[in-house]
Amino acid sequence: MRLLLAALLSVLAPGWTPAAESAPELIVEAQSPEGEFDYDLTTGVATADKGVVVRYAGAVLTAQRVTVMQAKDRIFAQGNVRLEREGQTWVGDSVSYNYKTKQLDADFFRTAQGPFYAAGEVVGTDPSNNTYTARGAYVTTDDHSRPVQRVRAKQITIVPGKSIEARGATLYVAGVPVLYMPYYRRSLERHPNNFSFVPGYRGRFGPYLLSSYNWYLNDRVDGALHFDYRMKRGLGGGPDLNLHLGRWGEAEFKGYYAHDEAPDLQGPAETTRADRERLAFLYRNDLSNNLSLKMAARYQSDPWLIRDFFEDEYRRNVQPGSFLEVNKLWRHWSLDALAQPRLNDFMETVERLPDLKLTGFRQQLGRTPLFYESESSFGWYRRLYANDQGLDYSAWRGDTFHQVVLPQTFFGWLNLTPRIGGRFTQYSAADGPGGLTASDSRFVLNTGLEVSTKASRVWPGLHSRFLDINGLRHIVEPSFNYAFVPTPNRRPPHLPQFDYELRSYRLLPLDFPDYNAIDSVDAQNAIRLGLRNRLQTKRGEGIEELLNWALYSDWRINPRAGQPTFSEVYSDLDFVPRSWLAFSQETRMDVNTGQLKEWNHRLSILPGDRWTWTVGNRYLRYDPLYPADLKQNLYYSSIFYKLNENWAVRLAHHFEGRDGRMEEQYYTLYRDLRSWTAAVTVRLRSERARDDDFTIALTLSLKAFPRFKLGEDADRPNLLMGG
Repeated sequence: MRLLLAALLSVLAPGWTPAAESAPELIVEAQSPEGEFDYDLTTGVATADKGVVVRYAGAVLTAQRVTVMQAKDRIFAQGNVRLEREGQTWVGDSVSYNYKTKQLDADFFRTAQGPFYAAGEVVGTDPSNNTYTARGAYVTTDDHSRPVQRVRAKQITIVPGKSIEARGATLYVAGVPVLYMPYYRRSLERHPNNFSFVPGYRGRFGPYLLSSYNWYLNDRVDGALHFDYRMKRGLGGGPDLNLHLGRWGEAEFKGYYAHDEAPDLQGPAETTRADRERLAFLYRNDLSNNLSLKMAARYQSDPWLIRDFFEDEYRRNVQPGSFLEVNKLWRHWSLDALAQPRLNDFMETVERLPDLKLTGFRQQLGRTPLFYESESSFGWYRRLYANDQGLDYSAWRGDTFHQVVLPQTFFGWLNLTPRIGGRFTQYSAADGPGGLTASDSRFVLNTGLEVSTKASRVWPGLHSRFLDINGLRHIVEPSFNYAFVPTPNRRPPHLPQFDYELRSYRLLPLDFPDYNAIDSVDAQNAIRLGLRNRLQTKRGEGIEELLNWALYSDWRINPRAGQPTFSEVYSDLDFVPRSWLAFSQETRMDVNTGQLKEWNHRLSILPGDRWTWTVGNRYLRYDPLYPADLKQNLYYSSIFYKLNENWAVRLAHHFEGRDGRMEEQYYTLYRDLRSWTAAVTVRLRSERARDDDFTIALTLSLKAFPRFKLGEDADRPNLLMGG
């Protein structure tokens, strides 16, 4: 039998499982057909060589030769030993491992649990507290056989997933001892405390240095202390505090104060003040699976503080608001309570103190084919204009909307969904200097019909190397949505406007409740026509979309005053002829005049990690319905090129074609410093309202704890200049 087992398993049988009745199983597999396997039935000792893999309870061990002593639950491995367990990787020449107690002993080892790496001469394990101890070892964040910086110690203790501790430690940089530390500890659960600096020069700042001390008290409390100096603008700084409170939620506090020595640089016709500050408090708590609380309180001394000192935040949200919201969710219902005060007088705001909304999701009415949905709200609203223009007004409003739909499918391919609903809204008399409306009520009836279908055809034999097509499926989806709303008994000009319609370059929803400008509801008799074409093909192991093209427009049977019969025709196109080549297009054309109102193109070439190139154009024609300065003919380009393993460059340009102005230029040079990455960024911005702005900045980032997420500096290049 011993000879039979050796003969079978030496040619790589599916695996050897001693004590197969136990759970979990210990599985030993040979990696080479020439591997030899020997099992002694008397002693229960198994030996395998010429490449072996051992698996047990999620741990995987590979080595050239393995001896398994089943009676002692121990594995002896020799030659290129690699052990992976619980996110920790151990590499050594020889290892003794108890696969049940997880005790590990090795002569020389290397281990990694990103972002830390360690190596040493001897390692021992204490199974009682899951710790590993090594002598004559070092720890580093440099993933290299000869790290630039490392901490060498007489003894290192590793708690997988928890911490690394070193006693009698010395910091070496380029092989030179620079600092002795009797005790050194690094957590594997959080970032260590560290400083970050962004030195640079900007035309509006002069030479500047943005510095932060990032600290981590424990897994519940961390933050940063900012101290900034701008030669032309003076000193600024403040604290950040982050609280991770588990079941009590997440909280974030930000404070910043700057004594601005040149506040007149804010912009034309703006109030200047030297003392500029901001405070922000954000909180979120998912109290349960269906109950959440969100809060944001943001105060700033003037409208341009964030634009001047926190450019990245300003680009993402020009006018950040303050609110408190509690949401309770059921299977078919949702209750939302919102309080929205104004904390900054220079911002136009609609205060909601409070706004209560009950939403009924689309749900079946008993066993009938009918479905019901609703939305009801009640609150006190106050429309406040910026800087007290004497136009403010407030009122109570109660609104309730109910609708019944009847989704039906005919012939297995035609989808019809008729709907009918009604809305009732009650307003109190408007108070305030701008309040001109009396107590009033409004009734609205709405009906409609949505029709859609889908047809497809497959050409399995169609192939094209040029377009990377391996079979083709064409899907066509025509649709139309008819909405009819009779003229309500009270039209928008006679009602206070709290939730009002905002001009948009895209089509607004036709039907309720998606159309949520409650106070702007008016007569509607229109059909939205749509046609979508999709082409799909096989690429690799899956199916990819070669083309996705949607056309849609509104036919206004009874247009409102100032509206043409047909709205602009919209076209949204995504075309991916190769997996590394993508083209997108958005167009808007006025069919009544034949004018092209909007034209957006974007081409992305991503052939690999060596280089990428994105180029595009955004054209926006002048429209008297919108401010004249919004017309645009912008060309943009972003190129990333990796010169070699250590150097890379990125070039980005924004060119405005209507007046031949290069509005913005970015040039970034990246350098890989093994443990660090460095980036030198030059930006030249040409603005029409202010003088040209030149910036150059240096950013350093430790690979173990990067400053930005992967690719974030490409989408938000201003982060490279300190934000």
